[in-house]
Amino acid sequence: MSDRSHVMPTPEGEYFETSRFAGLSMIAGVVAAIALVLCVVGALVNPQQFAYSWLFGFGVFFAICAGCFFWIIVHHAVDAEWSVVVRRQLENIASLFPLFLLFFIPIVLLRHHLYEWLVIPKGTDHLLDSKRAYLNLPFFIVRALIILTFFSVMAYLFRRISVAQDRDGNPAHTLRMRKLAIASLPLFGFSLTFGAVDWFMSLNYIWFSTMWGVYIFAGAAGSSMSLLILIITWLRNSGYLKDVVSIEHYHTMGKWLLAFTVFWAYIGFSQYMLIWYANIPEETEYFILRNVESWNLMSLLLVFGRFFFPFGLLLLRSTKKKVKTLCILAGWIIFMELVDIYVIILPELHRSGMHLSIWDFFPVIGIGATLLFFYLRLVGKTSLFPTRDPRLMESLRFQN
Repeated sequence: MSDRSHVMPTPEGEYFETSRFAGLSMIAGVVAAIALVLCVVGALVNPQQFAYSWLFGFGVFFAICAGCFFWIIVHHAVDAEWSVVVRRQLENIASLFPLFLLFFIPIVLLRHHLYEWLVIPKGTDHLLDSKRAYLNLPFFIVRALIILTFFSVMAYLFRRISVAQDRDGNPAHTLRMRKLAIASLPLFGFSLTFGAVDWFMSLNYIWFSTMWGVYIFAGAAGSSMSLLILIITWLRNSGYLKDVVSIEHYHTMGKWLLAFTVFWAYIGFSQYMLIWYANIPEETEYFILRNVESWNLMSLLLVFGRFFFPFGLLLLRSTKKKVKTLCILAGWIIFMELVDIYVIILPELHRSGMHLSIWDFFPVIGIGATLLFFYLRLVGKTSLFPTRDPRLMESLRFQN
């Protein structure tokens, strides 16, 4: 709720000093360049292992950026007040989506190492033949282009309209973004689901789950909110947003972390329970593989590390109002998202047990550093928060 009896002046915009962080930007660029060069080496030396490692890195950051886009459209669709002051950082992160069109190129080039359905001749497997109308290379690439273009274009439009409102203060921009968000919600659901099915589920063309898109979404929403908490804290520690983002905003972000911690566990358990109870070989294969040998330890780590540990702490009101503790939990949840995507992808290559490869690290570092480099270039081009959003005052006065 908002305390409308207290009047405060609308703050001027705050601008990120790009020159002040030129060293960090340079480090990110150098690390990205070195890691990506090593990725090329990995693709030449061990293309099969590297193909899975690259998909792992791609999947982690795609999920996080998609989650940021989700929070933008939900903010506008429900006319939220609390999130106005943090929305610009979500817009900045989501605006990095065009880079994923480039990040997808190695997946296309190394596709034969990833997707068995591409190399099995017609007439060999009747189950695969029944799915070839969907599982074929041209349609696979077209779907990927549609998905990534949707995220890139819509993220660009939301940020462009938001920045335009900073200049002219026209409230019509808010109504326009609300209409755009309502239209984007079902498209977001379709895009994320098809991406999850095409890039992750089809690693094993036999297995299927109708809950798969929702499971990936649950992890994406929680990890992107975690990233937002870390970025906002970094900006505040650097001297920005101190009079704009309050402990009440942290409290709400902590509530959302708790909500999606529970939701992730609910969807994960529901998928597991229904598939295990039905005991259909085509469905149970996924969980059997991840419940044997060392993969079982990783699955147990997810159960306790992704749910029980953060759930117990986030239940406490004090945890959500202690910035340092909340940041530690946010970082942990992002780490658990890496573990989750790893357990989704790598068992399809190392079916006898977990085998951590050096090539698993370089794609994560390379893609992450590249995104950080461009984020640092982008964040200074506009105010760190929307300065003329009609809900700004309510957001500044927001209290739980």
